[in-house]
Amino acid sequence: MESWAAPAVSTHAREVLGDAAELSLFDRRTGRVEKTRPGDVASLYVCGITPYDATHLGHAATYVAFDLVIRAWREAGHGVRYVQNVTDVDDPLLERAAATGEDWQALARRETQLFREDMAALSVIPPDVYAGAVDAIPQVIALIQRLQDRGAIYDVDGDLYFSVTADPAFGEVSGLTRDEMLALFGERGGDPDRPGKHDPLDCLVWVRQRPGEPGWDSAFGTGRPGWHVECAAIATEHLGTGFDLQGGGTDLVFPHHEMTASEAQAAWPGTAFAQAYVHQGMVGYAGKKMSKSLGNLVLASQLRRDGVDPRAIRLALLDHHYRTDWDWSHDLLVVAIARLDAWIAAVRRGGPDARATADAVRQALADDLDAPTALAAVDAWADDDGAQVDGAADLLAATIEASLGITLATS
Repeated sequence: MESWAAPAVSTHAREVLGDAAELSLFDRRTGRVEKTRPGDVASLYVCGITPYDATHLGHAATYVAFDLVIRAWREAGHGVRYVQNVTDVDDPLLERAAATGEDWQALARRETQLFREDMAALSVIPPDVYAGAVDAIPQVIALIQRLQDRGAIYDVDGDLYFSVTADPAFGEVSGLTRDEMLALFGERGGDPDRPGKHDPLDCLVWVRQRPGEPGWDSAFGTGRPGWHVECAAIATEHLGTGFDLQGGGTDLVFPHHEMTASEAQAAWPGTAFAQAYVHQGMVGYAGKKMSKSLGNLVLASQLRRDGVDPRAIRLALLDHHYRTDWDWSHDLLVVAIARLDAWIAAVRRGGPDARATADAVRQALADDLDAPTALAAVDAWADDDGAQVDGAADLLAATIEASLGITLATS
């Protein structure tokens, strides 16, 4: 599956300032901000969209946050291998297609393309591997077979379930109690009350074909993948086990990231699925989490159609620390547009020495992606009417482009 065109990323700041500090991030599993320790090439898996509706700002905030991770790793001197999936066959997509009378594949193609356009407009660096669940079905089948060989899979009326007790580390990603898990599992697509399951928390890995639904042949019968096993198969196929970072929104901590990790760890005992688990907070609107199911969406594509500069949308997202939950309002966009105008004007006129400001931007981002502090450092430089220093504006513009993903005109 094709991703989208890569944005311009200046190397000038790194050439002038050298490598940035190593990136530290809050790891959900340990509950601490810890320094990432990638090798020459850092590895990242971020869960992608289920393409049954357009990209809302909660999605956009997540992918901008992990775009900052990639940029910070690059500024620290690492290459990056980035994998993202598209859940292009799953219950929500099939239900939306049935409700609207649209072919499910056409719906998935259209919304995936709109997502690509939104990501390109927001200057999000594309994944190296952009993998649809449909394309990954052979890998899913192979993973289920591997789990079956280890006694981690059982049948309930033709559906296959993963036994969470097959992974001794189950529960370590989220740190939740069993009662907390059970409550969330039922709310987030699980089926804790289904008769015949060995454990209420066991999750589907292969769904036998229902009337009117798509199916693919396998040794287990005709069917389709469950949600969690899709990501486990794609991540391990393209990154192996023990990769540096699993990312997504906080709504994916449980059950999705917990189950995905356990399936991979049961398939390859003694290995960790990922070294760290990092999550973007929820973006709300009108007091509730922005979500397709609630319909309280602010769409990136609609803002773009309304003539909003995508750089201002990105700045509005960056004005919140990635780990915080916050509410969208039009006032945030007004502030972001004013900030963008001020930065462009300051870079055009030139300004005082920018080395300390550029260092501050890179250091703030290395410190658990503290984008608000980075923005404030640029604001201070833009407001400084001190004597101009040759090359200062170019250095700061290059830093802003490389680290924050905002391109500013210099002439």
